[in-house]
Amino acid sequence: MDAHHEAIAPYGEYLSRPVIDVAADLESYAELLRKWQKIQNLVSRETLDAVWTRHFADSLQVLRLLQPSDRVVVDLGSGGGFPALPLAIALKNTPIRFILVEPNGRKVSFLRTVARELGLAVTVESRRSNELDSRETGPVDVVSARALASLSELCVMAAPLFGAQTRAIFHKGREHLEELAESRLVWDHDVLIIPSDTDPNGVLLELSNLSLKNR
Repeated sequence: MDAHHEAIAPYGEYLSRPVIDVAADLESYAELLRKWQKIQNLVSRETLDAVWTRHFADSLQVLRLLQPSDRVVVDLGSGGGFPALPLAIALKNTPIRFILVEPNGRKVSFLRTVARELGLAVTVESRRSNELDSRETGPVDVVSARALASLSELCVMAAPLFGAQTRAIFHKGREHLEELAESRLVWDHDVLIIPSDTDPNGVLLELSNLSLKNR
């Protein structure tokens, strides 16, 4: 098994297709990423050569938190497409669809190019993350974000998308406990803290029952 397959093999049980097919689509995505990186900073330069571990595997670990009933994932501040595009590739030809929210025009063009060339169930909204709510998207099952903002700020962005069954899944680093404490000054939420598979200092925060505190 080559290094590319090794990066995604731990999530094989969650894939909608054989690992070899998912790996082929991810390689096409990586080629587009390298091509577009020359004109638009999509990922930090020092991580471009480690895209399979630093970006693909890091994104795919969200698969273990998705539920069979999930149908709509809204990804805030999608940038280069993480975690949403690797998830869309992993779950290609299933009922789940992804709405990517990104204000930068060149990044929007990149995201739409990847979605079109790989035939993904993805819609890209060219707007800021605080400009979208569930009246436009319909019921949202999952809100995701990676390397976008503090947890308190993410709660502000995610709250208009939340329904009774909505969860948020946010990638966070070593400061996650401090961010949780800060967010709880303003927000009520239930939270699961899941250690990251790819970052010894990182976690996935799964939030549910998000609401502003009564004042």
